[in-house]
Amino acid sequence: MSVIGSNVVSTAKHAVGEHNVFLLGMDVHRRVFPISAVTVIVFVIFGLSYPGEADRLFNGARSWITVNLDWLFVLGANFFLLFSFYLILSPLGRIRIGGIEAKPDYSYMSWFAMMFAAGVGIGLMFYGVLEPVNHTLHPPLNISPDDPSAAAAGLSGSIYHWGLHAWGIYCIVGLSLAIFHFNKGLPLTVRSAFYPLLGERIWGWPGHVIDILAVFATLFGLATSLGLGAQQIAAGLQYLFGIENTDSTKVVVVIVITAVALFSVIRGMDKGVKLLSEINVVMALGLLLFVIAAGPTLALLGGAIEALVEYLVYLPKLSNPAARTDTYFYHDWTIFYWAWWIAWSPFVGVFIARVSRGRTVREFLLCTLLVPTSVCVLWLTAFGGSAVNQFMQLGESAVVTVVQQGNTELPLFYFLETLPLNDISSLLALFLIVIFFVTSMDSGSLVIDSIAAGGKLDTPVGQRVFWCTFEGLVAIALMLGGGLTALQGASLVSGLPFLLVLLMMIVSLHKGLKEELR
Repeated sequence: MSVIGSNVVSTAKHAVGEHNVFLLGMDVHRRVFPISAVTVIVFVIFGLSYPGEADRLFNGARSWITVNLDWLFVLGANFFLLFSFYLILSPLGRIRIGGIEAKPDYSYMSWFAMMFAAGVGIGLMFYGVLEPVNHTLHPPLNISPDDPSAAAAGLSGSIYHWGLHAWGIYCIVGLSLAIFHFNKGLPLTVRSAFYPLLGERIWGWPGHVIDILAVFATLFGLATSLGLGAQQIAAGLQYLFGIENTDSTKVVVVIVITAVALFSVIRGMDKGVKLLSEINVVMALGLLLFVIAAGPTLALLGGAIEALVEYLVYLPKLSNPAARTDTYFYHDWTIFYWAWWIAWSPFVGVFIARVSRGRTVREFLLCTLLVPTSVCVLWLTAFGGSAVNQFMQLGESAVVTVVQQGNTELPLFYFLETLPLNDISSLLALFLIVIFFVTSMDSGSLVIDSIAAGGKLDTPVGQRVFWCTFEGLVAIALMLGGGLTALQGASLVSGLPFLLVLLMMIVSLHKGLKEELR
């Protein structure tokens, strides 16, 4: 560790103790926690009391941001990815997280499982069939739906949203937090990544503001995912068991799953999150293998390779922000996704940083970029690509019908209906969504709690329970105050200010890594 790093350790220990306070049995940061908690409580009360006003607020914000700042999100996402590849190829890539003697805390299997479950699991269950079908019906880049390339462009557009760009955002945040925590001895919180730029000011209001923005971004990014999961679970209950899909059903779903997540939160990282993440991956792999085996296996495997090639061919055009006229795809999908991933990045970043000690920078970036992207390509090809092929061959499809009708929660279940053993596979899919839901909530509450506690990892259970409970309440408030539109609007509103934070984080990370090589 460098001389600067040693000095950072001593100031970090002093600052954490100085700025934390015991409040009602909770060990929390005296500035970040009360401001974040009070703001969230006020939002929940407002959203539940005035759902119409909440809907108009987020809808208006969503429209303004997508029209006026679309270029900023696209250029930012491009820059994160390019910077990741620069680090992989540069001498900085050989730096080891935790120091030269550090050993990994988790096996590759456990590491990949927690990374995948935290990063994209619940979203792929919702969009895995919906998005490729939708983009084939409404292709990006103004390609006609009747064009022979429409299906390829649609699948490439889906992979674009779930592939390298998404994980380029995640891995930069995760690497920054890991380096400054394990190598510099700073608390595992977002402000720590700015020490090279702000110095001791990270312990003052500049650092407080960064962490508060991280709490808000994480909470609303998670609420978007949880809201989508609740809608899909409610739709699945109606599809499988005839339970009426109403707002009341969705609220009950959130309440029940929050209760389950609370149990996992109390058990902690290894007994709760790690166990559920591994169960997730095994079940998701089982469902994926079933779809591949039950469908045209060779065609699907070949299609995944073809889809990856087509994705790389379309990538320059899809990531170009200049003179875009395909506004539906560009604004309603790409800009929403980039804001969603940015809002999720503190959560995923803190989480993967926490489990990545002992990996080199190059190993961390390559695995974080390539492994989840490969899984996403295979998943989207197996589920969405199969649904599109059914439509192209038969000329009609129940999946296409529900997509055209705007029933965004049902495409997965209607797709599984076309395969053998559809009752079992649909029940498995529903259970998998529930487990992903629980995993997102419990890991999210651990991350938010760590940020609000000044980076402490071993905090009283009560405050983790607080954040887990309010994750559910925020999701309920957004669902009742506009549904999918409000959920997307919340991601955009919380993602915009945090995008500026992340762009500064890149500069700080580069300075910190260069110091490690000296």
